[in-house]
Amino acid sequence: MTPATRPIRVLIAADTFAPDVNGAARFAERLAAGLVSRGHVVAIMAPAATRKHGTWTEVHEGESMTVHRLHSWRWYPHDWLRFALPWIVRRHSRAILDSFQPDVVHFQSHIVVGRGVAIEAQKRGIRIVGTNHFMPENMLQFSLVPKGFQHQVVKALWKAAEHTFRRAEAVTTPTRRAAEFLEKYTGLTGVHAISCGIDADNYSPSFAPRTENRILFVGRVTGEKQIDVLVQAVALLDASLDAQVEIVGGGDQRRNLELLVESLGLSSRFTFTGYVTDEELRQAYSRATVFAMPSIAELQSIATMEAMASGLPVVAANAMALPHLVHDGQNGYLFEPGSARDLADKLTVVLTAAPDELDALKNESLKLIEAHDIKRTLTTFEHLYRGEPIDSPATATTESASSRQVLDGTPAHD
Repeated sequence: MTPATRPIRVLIAADTFAPDVNGAARFAERLAAGLVSRGHVVAIMAPAATRKHGTWTEVHEGESMTVHRLHSWRWYPHDWLRFALPWIVRRHSRAILDSFQPDVVHFQSHIVVGRGVAIEAQKRGIRIVGTNHFMPENMLQFSLVPKGFQHQVVKALWKAAEHTFRRAEAVTTPTRRAAEFLEKYTGLTGVHAISCGIDADNYSPSFAPRTENRILFVGRVTGEKQIDVLVQAVALLDASLDAQVEIVGGGDQRRNLELLVESLGLSSRFTFTGYVTDEELRQAYSRATVFAMPSIAELQSIATMEAMASGLPVVAANAMALPHLVHDGQNGYLFEPGSARDLADKLTVVLTAAPDELDALKNESLKLIEAHDIKRTLTTFEHLYRGEPIDSPATATTESASSRQVLDGTPAHD
């Protein structure tokens, strides 16, 4: 068996992993399952999702793998986040690395688990790959740090990120813009833009005649997603459109948004589903007319990719990495971040489009999502794990002209 065909032993270290629902956790889960399906040996190291901790076999995306669940604590300013203490991470890292003996360690953030396992892997001469899904600015909204000290804290967090990522032989992030952002604030160079990827075959585009105007949002119901802008935009839509809105996901802002909807007299138009099963999520995409993503903090946005794979036009904020996915006037429209009026205008364009115009937008979403096939992502990471050179991924070259702008320091999170 040649080195190019020998199964790779991969330890994926993450600060958030299933059953957590966020882009970083979903990517780690899909990556792990995809690697196992290709015959590689994968182990996961992550904080326990409950008080129960230990090592056992779990099934993710239909694949079995060993998961090391670390003793963890709730971070109460956040609605679900748990963390492991640094010294616990270091102790378990030593034991896991020595027993599992991975060919490569792939950490998913530089915070606690990634930092600890990277230190121990470097000591043992194990190849390290690091992926960034996180921006320090976003953590502050769930912290108790006074605003007057937040700038200094952000600088310290970026410096910590630099120290951890410099231990890696390869650093990745989901899009070219996100890579430039990381390079700007850490001084790193050569960051690879590799799409998180999705399996488009899991989604079912519908070209049936439209029977209602349904707007869909999928994601964490938190501040940086700016769902309140979507609520305000719906209030500005012509009543004759009779637009219905479905908000899929949970988070700390749900109650505030429900109160905002009620105050605007829109309760009959909005449905907050909370978390749903994968099958229910696919059904939500299938019955929607248009997908709305008002967030200003996306390093890629797996939900937007899923919407595109479902053949949906997308109206998204012209911020961070969303223009990599939404090509203005082709598969949807970009609106001025934070502008409810502009969002309402762009939604109206889609909701009043003639059937052939709507089909054109849908077909373009399906075409553009081909560049984000999970198979390409898996192959690229296999090359990185083996220390082989990689080509520039498609995700680095599919941005629209409107996204080619100077980085402005907008915080981001996938």
